[in-house]
Amino acid sequence: MERLGGSQPQSPILADNLRLRPMGGKGFQRRLILVAFMGLCAGPAVVSVPSSSVNGHGSPGTNARSGYVGDGACVSCHREESVSYLNTAHHFTSQLPSSTSVRGSFQPEHDRLTIIDAQANPAEPGLSFRMSAHDDGYFETAITGFAGSTQERTERIDLVTGSGKRGQTYLYWQGDRLFELPVSYWTDGQRWINSPGYEDGTADFSRPIHPGCLECHATYIQPLSSDPATNRFARETLVTGIGCETCHGPGAEHLRLHTEASFAKAAPLQMANEAILNPAKFSRDRQVDLCALCHNGIDRESLAPAFSYRPGKTVSEYFRPLAVGLAEHPDVHGNQVGLLKRSRCYLGSAGMSCSTCHNVHAEEHLAASYSKACLNCHRWQSCGASRTLGKKIEENCIDCHMPVQPTAAIVSETAGKEVHATMRTHWIKVYPGTSPAGPAATHGAIPAGGK
Repeated sequence: MERLGGSQPQSPILADNLRLRPMGGKGFQRRLILVAFMGLCAGPAVVSVPSSSVNGHGSPGTNARSGYVGDGACVSCHREESVSYLNTAHHFTSQLPSSTSVRGSFQPEHDRLTIIDAQANPAEPGLSFRMSAHDDGYFETAITGFAGSTQERTERIDLVTGSGKRGQTYLYWQGDRLFELPVSYWTDGQRWINSPGYEDGTADFSRPIHPGCLECHATYIQPLSSDPATNRFARETLVTGIGCETCHGPGAEHLRLHTEASFAKAAPLQMANEAILNPAKFSRDRQVDLCALCHNGIDRESLAPAFSYRPGKTVSEYFRPLAVGLAEHPDVHGNQVGLLKRSRCYLGSAGMSCSTCHNVHAEEHLAASYSKACLNCHRWQSCGASRTLGKKIEENCIDCHMPVQPTAAIVSETAGKEVHATMRTHWIKVYPGTSPAGPAATHGAIPAGGK
């Protein structure tokens, strides 16, 4: 057996993109599906507030942008919001690997993903993956070859993306370059799968992670090139999760006016408050634009570098929608804002925004519980289903008018089978054939927007 790793001479087969070439038959021809993978869910309860996020080395991260101070600086004055926020999907959208952040099982019989079984197909080289946890970290290993003659490539899981509602994808460092690992975790079924978009029957360690990906999965990381396709970063600048200053802007001046002794009496509170951005005071359009940064679909072209957007600005200054995004039936994946803007509720209201339903500082709730927001404008008696269900209809507007739908954008082809995700649409309207599942519906939470 030949073992290969990132710091060792690499096999021409396993070096970056291992592609198995079947010795016979067409059954192993694989279809490449281009997708993006997003996982949403709150993680385990956390009661302590870190002084800062951490970088890829496990040490305090340093936000290289001028004026940024980190989440820990907010807690002394905003403890309730800070502690609550630590349990949100936004906070967990990227983490360093640990026994709580990596959702998949490393136990025997659950730590393997077999793509091609060499014993069942002795004429073909096998392909499997082993997920392992050791004292020094978490690892993915690709194993290929025939019985008694195999090759392996092992890479460390350096970063977890996705908080686990739908799944997680894992990244690894090779020097200052960041890549995606070939095996992801799928929450539905609690299993390992090929990372969405990867070609089945390959062990691809070469997919680069671009700044635009990390802009919605981290507070900050400094790219080492102006090329939007670069995957080279200053590792020590990584600040995991989506932090307070992503939505509130840089907080150094706000903090200085509040805390420095020389300004304690001279600086009025109003001046300190004006030194920080409060999205609640934005216009409706600018509030929605803030969410649209990461929740307006992927069919768009970047007009500015990643991490350059500032809350309160028009998002169209930073992204231009592509024509495909104007389709009559847009995909539900990551397109909450685009779908919401098509809704009569939104078009008929001057003030409806994402925060009409979502409290970004709080953990997500069961979907049906958001029906209370609907009843602020609608009478339950006006719903056609009330004729048969009566007042009970007010317990769950969501499953009828914002149903869970399949997405073509999150697909994994694993061992010859396709794994499809479902997501809740934000196009609020009447959907023929839907019915409420009641307050105990198991469709899950409508996240407040986290990745």
